[in-house]
Amino acid sequence: MLDALVTTAAGALSATVGVVAGGLVTRRAQDRQWSRDQQLAAYRELLAHYAKFTMELRRAHGDRRGWDYDWGGWSAALVHAGLVAPAEVAAEIDRFGNAVDTFLDQVARTRDPSTAPLRPDEFEQARQPTSRAQVQLVNAIRRSLSGDRRGIPVSIGG
Repeated sequence: MLDALVTTAAGALSATVGVVAGGLVTRRAQDRQWSRDQQLAAYRELLAHYAKFTMELRRAHGDRRGWDYDWGGWSAALVHAGLVAPAEVAAEIDRFGNAVDTFLDQVARTRDPSTAPLRPDEFEQARQPTSRAQVQLVNAIRRSLSGDRRGIPVSIGG
């Protein structure tokens, strides 16, 4: 009788430990997945803003017209991405933001596309440092999310 009781108790304890351990492992995996989903959404939003305002600026210069953009959305996207990113990616986001700021100085803040538009080759030349920073950012994102060490050689969008 005692053997049956010990065997039953040991079985119940083992099952309880298994359920608790399984719950902890599942919770940790769900937390990692939630964090990854938040990062992807923030990165997507940041890069979408970059592509949109770069295209708007390119068109404004090409059409010799004014332009407008929701810079609050851009700033919010930078902050959001920086908050959810691991340290390596956050550093690249900062470098990318600084490159974008320099680009904007050259093509938007000191130059009116309706009166003094840049030629397409001048626009591309001004965009090159930002494009390189974007490649570095995208590659840091890819390394952090998938372990991709090869990365991409060219910028995407913009």
